[in-house]
Amino acid sequence: MTEMHNPLHQSVPGGTAHESPAARRVRRARKTRVGTVVSDKMQKTVVVAIERRLAHPVYGKMITRTTRLKVHDEENAAKTGDTVRIMETRPLSKDKRWRVIEIVDRAR
Repeated sequence: MTEMHNPLHQSVPGGTAHESPAARRVRRARKTRVGTVVSDKMQKTVVVAIERRLAHPVYGKMITRTTRLKVHDEENAAKTGDTVRIMETRPLSKDKRWRVIEIVDRAR
């Protein structure tokens, strides 16, 4: 039978024949978001609020939805009010699946 084409099963250039199929898969780009730090009271963790605007399904008025994520901050550099860029990562704890990439803007 012929194999179905799956973009995740593409070979990485330079891969060897004895590698397992899992080792040759192409990794998808990780999600990145920009949000505001709303809490820095934990050690190496900050809470980041990400706002998104969408139209109300019936009335069409623009409404704001907020998602609060626990984010790993290795250096404890981000403080409340800072704007940060975060990236999706492997699970680090029960609630943490994101980490701080950079601090875009400091709070005043």
